[in-house]
Amino acid sequence: MKRQLLFVQGGGAGTHDEWDDKLVASLRRELGPAFEIRYPRMPNEDDPKYSAWKAALEKELAALGDGAILVGHSLGATILLNALAESTPPRQLGAIFLIAAPFVGEGGWPSEDLKPPPDLGARLPRGVPIHIYHGLEDETAPPSHAALYARAIPQAQVHLLPHRDHQLNNDLREIAAAIIKAQEGRP
Repeated sequence: MKRQLLFVQGGGAGTHDEWDDKLVASLRRELGPAFEIRYPRMPNEDDPKYSAWKAALEKELAALGDGAILVGHSLGATILLNALAESTPPRQLGAIFLIAAPFVGEGGWPSEDLKPPPDLGARLPRGVPIHIYHGLEDETAPPSHAALYARAIPQAQVHLLPHRDHQLNNDLREIAAAIIKAQEGRP
């Protein structure tokens, strides 16, 4: 039986087909045929709204089995985290991976649409490993946002990657290795 992975794209015009598809291709190469990677197009990617993306994520999460891995990139990672903090997923998750996630809140980006809770880390699914990956050459979401997430989600492991940009240079080999490690020992 294939392992399930849900990849949540970032926001912006053309992101699904021209940017994040390269991240998904990297994961497919690195993970191989043992993983089923779901890569849904999020609604209105050029002008993302939290409520619409949260509704789409809830449908996607409901279709997953226990042990599924969640991977979010950029604004998709930020929205994914906040959606998970607002409502418990219907299944036990295997792990959560956030790539170049902009932090919304004090010290990060302002938002009228997204209001993260002050106790974000405490509201996330218990016992689920959370990994935050951020390139040190990211000019879209500053690397300092990883430190803001580390404070907000103390149980998260933060991985800062030198010489990597917002797309991690379209190379997710470290994340794929961590996903494989997270899946070891699972039935």
